Amino acid sequence: MEIKFSRHAKRRAKLYKIPESTILEILEGEGKELSPGVHEIIESVGGFKYSLKIIIAVEDDLITIVTNYPLKRGREK
Repeated sequence: MEIKFSRHAKRRAKLYKIPESTILEILEGEGKELSPGVHEIIESVGGFKYSLKIIIAVEDDLITIVTNYPLKRGREK
């Protein structure tokens, strides 16, 4: 399955200093069986004060990362 970052997702990752490798690790942990559609993933990651929120769109053999950012206090998983 191919994974593609949208321009918005790349900019958010750079702004919040989220390495692409961290996002890819989270997606691998979610499992290979993602149904088509839009999914919201909230994951607590070491090195970040808040949990990361990742929005992805799944179509056929393509996963597009729409956006990613740390959640603010009080909006935890």
